[in-house]
Amino acid sequence: MNGANFFLVMNLLIGLSFCVVFLIVSTRSRSASAARWIASAYAIASLSTVAELLVAYTDWPMFFALMAFSTVLGGMVLIRIGIGKLYGVPANPWFLGIFFLASVFLDLVIYDLPRGTFMHSVSYQVPFALIMVHSAVAIVRSSRRMLIDRVMLVLLILAGLQFMAKGVLAVLVGAGQTAKDYVHSYYALVSQSTTGVFVVIIGLMLLSVFVLEIMADERTNSEVDSLSGVYNRRGFDTHCDLALRRRSSGPHSLILCDLDHFKKVNDTYGHFSGDSVIRHFGGLLRASVPDDAVVGRIGGEEFCILLPGVPLDAAVMFAQALRGSVAMQTVQGLPTGFHITASFGLAAFQHAHELSMVMRHADKALYDAKAAGRNCVRQYRAAPAFSVVPNSSSSCT
Repeated sequence: MNGANFFLVMNLLIGLSFCVVFLIVSTRSRSASAARWIASAYAIASLSTVAELLVAYTDWPMFFALMAFSTVLGGMVLIRIGIGKLYGVPANPWFLGIFFLASVFLDLVIYDLPRGTFMHSVSYQVPFALIMVHSAVAIVRSSRRMLIDRVMLVLLILAGLQFMAKGVLAVLVGAGQTAKDYVHSYYALVSQSTTGVFVVIIGLMLLSVFVLEIMADERTNSEVDSLSGVYNRRGFDTHCDLALRRRSSGPHSLILCDLDHFKKVNDTYGHFSGDSVIRHFGGLLRASVPDDAVVGRIGGEEFCILLPGVPLDAAVMFAQALRGSVAMQTVQGLPTGFHITASFGLAAFQHAHELSMVMRHADKALYDAKAAGRNCVRQYRAAPAFSVVPNSSSSCT
């Protein structure tokens, strides 16, 4: 087995291995369809290595040469479809179908041209370069701007340039006089080795994109309360830190809200109805808060809202509106005339390091709201300099 044959066999094994790995990834990724398309791409493209060997060792070189070209190009077309699904930039199936058929026809037309000429070598490589660039354009058009996406973009462009460079190299070093001579040429050794390198690197980068996506989903799932749909305590703390890093200086406001008489709901109507109340209240919070707010369920029926850049007076108005909305709505599973209410405690702060302190202040205001009869909004205000006892001002129904 010469060097070119060795790389052909290795590329076959690599392609099939990536096919299996992407199929496994598809069972965990939210972009399962994209992973399956890319798995199919590697499976089909790997068949080209078999076709290349059959060109050299059978009496049907033209048939298998066309098969080798078609399977490689077909795999790249499927990668474009997979990348489109992964990056939210779907490919036009009619364009890809026409492009594929036109490229195969071009390969058939140039088959009998003298090898080692620019007309034959460059024309052969152009479709591969174009489909790589087409995949790169899909990433450019997407909204994703992570570092790995930029690396993926650069790799696809380099892969396209690599195909054009191979067309020039075939002229300079020679690719054999006939298709059967290709596998025994020095050019085949260089071509298959560089192709193998790009197959591996692009495959690893695509896998990295899927793995990062899966990790992000797992992290989100670990930070979100499954019942209410808002962050759990861990997620709330993490995203508060991120929000306050983006907007370090205040004023900021924090709202603690507690569902009134929630234990009575569970005891009277059952835990299923209690879950409905939590779910309903969580949905109301998600729909009501500004885009940069952070909402978390930090206890059984206790929720917390961080409003970055919002002064206390505006936060009080928001809490009053939220309190009114809660009181007017009905919840599935509860009697029609039954309305839930909530109590709210607010506090304001200026700097991120004050968050733990302001949580205590808001908790004090919430305690005062519940002590005042519930269904009430109270704000914490620091005591005057001559007083040693803090107080809170009320805004109740």
